[in-house]
Amino acid sequence: MRTIDLNADVGEGLATDAELISLVTSANIACGGHAGDENAIHDSVIAAIEGGVAIGAHPGHADRQHFGRREIAVTPGALAALVDEQIETLHFYAFTLTGWTLKYLKLHGALYHQTGRDRSLADAVIAAASRYTFGPLPILGQAGSALEAAAKDAGLPFFAEAFADRAYRDDGTLAPRSLPGAVLTDEAAVVAQAVRLARDGVAVALSGKEIPMRSDSICLHGDGENAVPLARAVRAALVAEGITLRAFTSQCDSK
Repeated sequence: MRTIDLNADVGEGLATDAELISLVTSANIACGGHAGDENAIHDSVIAAIEGGVAIGAHPGHADRQHFGRREIAVTPGALAALVDEQIETLHFYAFTLTGWTLKYLKLHGALYHQTGRDRSLADAVIAAASRYTFGPLPILGQAGSALEAAAKDAGLPFFAEAFADRAYRDDGTLAPRSLPGAVLTDEAAVVAQAVRLARDGVAVALSGKEIPMRSDSICLHGDGENAVPLARAVRAALVAEGITLRAFTSQCDSK
């Protein structure tokens, strides 16, 4: 039986976070860098705990004006310090206040793409993830990226994700948001992509080309205006296909 994780970016200050968290199996909670505040982080942590949803740190550039989606030049040392700080911010709300620990790390926005290309930045993130108080954090990211290579060389578990609500280029990388059609908003299109990813391991590029796509987890962005209806539709479609929804970190817990 096929099993897949469904994750969403939350804790970014949106009123729909709690409802969105109830529909996924892993919650990428913003750590106060690109978005969110104390209340948003706290509320997302509580919603995840109450729903039995895995809690992941979601660090991003501290660039709220651009929602962490603008690439900013950063040295490996500065990036490691930034990720350390944001992991500790989320750890405070997850463990100090509730006793729950973080289960994984997934980068946000521009950092996701920069560390996917630049091995020195990827190594800095892996170093930060390895210093987590309760042991190295598994990494969620794009298959075939520099971040995956760095994680594997360091012995950290790496899990591949694909996006239900983003379009791809022919080489398997995400289409830039500046391109028409790069962000999928039509429910039928989002559901179709999620099902094909989970069932067949295939995404369809903007050109129409079918691309093999390895994924342990499927992501939905939480900042879209239809995030909750899309998540509800995707979840229902996956279940209807006989696909079991389970947090990818359960594979680590069972070892």
